[in-house]
Amino acid sequence: MIRRIIHIDEKKCNGCGACAAACHEGAIGMVNGKATLLRDDYCDGLGDCLPTCPTDAITFVEREAAAYDEAAVKANMAAKALTQELPCGCPGSAAKALHPQAVSESKQEMPSQLGNWPVQIKLAPPKAGYFDGADLLIAADCTAYAYAAFHQDFIAGRVTLIGCPKLDSVDYADKLTELFRENDICSVTVTRMEVPCCGGLEMAVKRAAEACGKNLDLRVVTISTDGGIMIP
Repeated sequence: MIRRIIHIDEKKCNGCGACAAACHEGAIGMVNGKATLLRDDYCDGLGDCLPTCPTDAITFVEREAAAYDEAAVKANMAAKALTQELPCGCPGSAAKALHPQAVSESKQEMPSQLGNWPVQIKLAPPKAGYFDGADLLIAADCTAYAYAAFHQDFIAGRVTLIGCPKLDSVDYADKLTELFRENDICSVTVTRMEVPCCGGLEMAVKRAAEACGKNLDLRVVTISTDGGIMIP
């Protein structure tokens, strides 16, 4: 049947996951860091997801699609509840208790390795002297809290920028493209969490690296919620 249904422009999507959280039918999921319509029959065509998208990546189209199946939606949501996924559809926001190791009683001072300011991507100047010849670290906000030796293992010797595509509700790609183009960056390391919404940061960096016209040395490191480095 021909009916109204959503269409997601993958090029505009920044992977923030806001649309998946707004979709009460579970029709939208995060796949490889991008919002994806999982099943046509889960989409009711009402468009609760449209106003939540910060990049206007979602629109309505009229096309051949399976009819909305309310029974299938209820069954899907019930199955998700059994696996303890959040009703909002964002597993990266799921609450869970962690069990960190005890801290040694011997207090050894660990000095900050931060060598630049500001660090927020939105606030950083596109052109600054400390970027030339720099090894750049672009870190998702949570990584520094999850990974205990973050200063020593990642910030030391690098110029640091941080951001969160879900909370900032912006697409960093344009800003980073300009930054890569205007400065002589030696390498780029991206640290992200394992949660889907962090894919927005990774995708923005990769798009900027492609658009800047330079052959950048790019590495992505994924941190698990319990503080380990995940091996691909």
